[in-house]
Amino acid sequence: MHTAILPAQNMTVRLDGELRERLRNLAESRKRTPHWILKEAIQQYVEREEERNALRQAAVESWEEYRATGLHLTHEEADAWLAKLEAGKDAEIPACHP
Repeated sequence: MHTAILPAQNMTVRLDGELRERLRNLAESRKRTPHWILKEAIQQYVEREEERNALRQAAVESWEEYRATGLHLTHEEADAWLAKLEAGKDAEIPACHP
């Protein structure tokens, strides 16, 4: 997916007095500007929500594939495979089955 890089634009965020003061105090303690703190917080939120959306989409696709094929691993099979990986062993993922 190609995303065009758009020029930076100002946006307005209305904050109540208490939150604005907390932001100012936090920025001061971090030796940053409130603007920097806001940009960082928004960037982290957007990245986290994009990851959440991607995981949700992958789950939907996995469910649809399971419904179409019936292929799966049991909990025990997955758990045994993960235990090997956790122990540092090089283990191939078990084959899915109906």
